Parts: sequence; C-alpha cells; structure tokens
Amino acid sequence: MIVDDQELMRDGLATILDLKPELSVVGVASDGREAYELALEKKPDIVLMDIRMPGTNGVKGANLITSSLLDTKVLMLTTFSDTELILEALTEGAHGYLLKDMPTDSIVQAIMTVHSGGIVLPQHLTAEIISEMKRRQELEKEIFPSQDVPSIIHDLTEREREVLRKLGEGMNNKEIASQLYISEGTVKNHVSHLIGKLEVRDRTQAAIFAVRYGITTF
Repeated sequence: MIVDDQELMRDGLATILDLKPELSVVGVASDGREAYELALEKKPDIVLMDIRMPGTNGVKGANLITSSLLDTKVLMLTTFSDTELILEALTEGAHGYLLKDMPTDSIVQAIMTVHSGGIVLPQHLTAEIISEMKRRQELEKEIFPSQDVPSIIHDLTEREREVLRKLGEGMNNKEIASQLYISEGTVKNHVSHLIGKLEVRDRTQAAIFAVRYGITTF
C-alpha cells in the first residue's frame, strides 16, 4: 500500500511498483489515518508511507498500523532532513526507511528485504541517526528503560552480540544464518533471547539498540 499526500508521487509510485511482477499494490492513501483505515480493510504485507504529511503524519500512521496489524510492516519514505522523525517512526514500529529519490529497483529491494524479515537502514543517513540518538539518549526513555547499558551488553553472549550486530546491519534471519554459519531456527532463538534481555519490543528496536550503542558499524 502506498501512502503520500502528494497525488503525483502517490499514484506515480503505485503505478510503477504495480508493474513489478513481485509486487501488487492493493491501495493508496493520503495520510496516516486514511492509511490505517484502509490497512484494516486490505491487510497489506507492506505499507510504504511518507513520513511528513498534513493531518496524521507517517509516524502516527506507523504506530496505528503496527499496533493493530501485527503482520503488516511499515517502510517510511523520507528526505535527508527527516532525521528526528525517522527515529520517532522507528520507535513507533516502522521497519526501516528509504529516501524518496532512490531508484525504483532500490525501493523494490527494500520492500522485499522488509517482507523477508529484515529492516532497511540506509548507510548514508546512519551517522545522522546515531547523532540524533545520542542527543536524545538522556531525554527519551520510550525505547529502553532506564538501566545500566554497559551491564546489559556485558550480559550478552558472544554469539548474541554477533546476531545483534547483524540485526543492526539490517539483515534478516536467513542472511544472519548464512553469515554466521548457523541455522535460521538458531538465529530466531537468539533474536528472541536478545529481545528479552534488552527489554525491547521487537527486532527493529534491537537493531536500533545495536546502532545506538555502537554494537554495529556501518
């Protein structure tokens, strides 16, 4: 599903993506609230949503959709100036973000990555995201409860650190399994353990943790 307040962008992207054999566009919407209501009806696998929109923006829309539709994943469309909103969207359940001016094939690849269980964190914006995370580390408590972060990291096994590092690089379970020469089932178990130990909501929040505290390097 495509969500953007600009009709030309919304319909143009929908038309282009619907031509791809691996994709089918089931609907379009103009803001987060409309996207949420349409998603309840269509139950799309992926929602590609602009982060800045009048009315209900993409951050709120991501929260509404991921809170109600556990099988639907949200991928944000952003610009270079959206660093703070990107962080908010990730904490509200988005599974990644990509720039609006990316080539169509890159957008398709990002959609397929999220669909297969990965996350999308473009490397060229990572430095800005890390900077924003550090700036807000003492102010924002929504992602992680107040606790001794070094102690948490110390409590992870070496294998869990390796899996966490790969999560921070945006890899899905299959890719992590291939990189670490273990089974997908083992990866899934490690991810579950990490989510519990770090006291985060899901694998995307674990990936944010990896980036925020220097577990991964892009």
